[in-house]
Amino acid sequence: MTGPARCFKPCTVVLLFSASLLWMAPSRGEEAAFRMPEYPDLAPPPPRSQAEVAALLAGGEAAEAGPAEQAPLRIVLVAGPKDHGKGEHDYPNWQQVWAKHLPRVAGTRVETAWEFPTAPQIDAADVLVFYQHGDWNDDRAAAIDPFLARGGGLVYIHWAVDGRDQHQALAQRIGLASLGGGISYRHGDLDIDFTPGAEHPIARNFRRIRWIDETYWKLAGDPAQINLIGSSIEEGRPWPQFWTIERGRGRVFVSIPGHYMWTFDDPAFRTLLFRGIAWVARRNIDRFNELVTLDARVE
Repeated sequence: MTGPARCFKPCTVVLLFSASLLWMAPSRGEEAAFRMPEYPDLAPPPPRSQAEVAALLAGGEAAEAGPAEQAPLRIVLVAGPKDHGKGEHDYPNWQQVWAKHLPRVAGTRVETAWEFPTAPQIDAADVLVFYQHGDWNDDRAAAIDPFLARGGGLVYIHWAVDGRDQHQALAQRIGLASLGGGISYRHGDLDIDFTPGAEHPIARNFRRIRWIDETYWKLAGDPAQINLIGSSIEEGRPWPQFWTIERGRGRVFVSIPGHYMWTFDDPAFRTLLFRGIAWVARRNIDRFNELVTLDARVE
């Protein structure tokens, strides 16, 4: 989001996890192919330690050899025009990087879409991941509602939760949604409490995590209807920042953080998003663990 109000300049398999897997660095002189290519002209947050990442990933289970895990996982990454400054809301570069990143896991097939998937993409997809300036209208509802009804999975990241003048209708599908800039928001140091979602597989091993990114609050929708994963204290009270919701046979995972592109290179944030994708697809939650530290900000 943009706007001067409340905006502050930023000032934090089978899994016998091997330390050698914790950081796969690019060769000297080569650009990190799986890292976001551009950050803001601000001091980035410190990298995660290898010990912290190993603790977050601990306790995983081997993928079962059932039909669901053997079937290809088909993901569509949905982006749109960049709408913020350098290293912020860089939907096109995210789409380009993740379209290379996710297929490194065997059995994962990725397509990309601009603004909204085509009907054939939706028909074939297991998961649609939206990172863009969101929108909602009758055409989107006519495509998304049958997708959820048949058991499809949705992931919404950051400003994708904007439903514009149909924000209430979007909230009915994803739990909470924004009416343009008519919400409250804050850029800066985030302290996310994951104890509300401690029993959810997406939040396994997460308790409190700090990022430099952006929170939203005062969104439309009924917070009592969501499964809260993580919250932050804003204006003296907790507000949802990560959540899930189930609609019919379909599942939805939402992350409000995702403003700055360095966040997508943070292993903790990647873990949550990758688990969110796996969860909405009803696949092994640790399916993407090998990607968590690939060109990530970890030392």
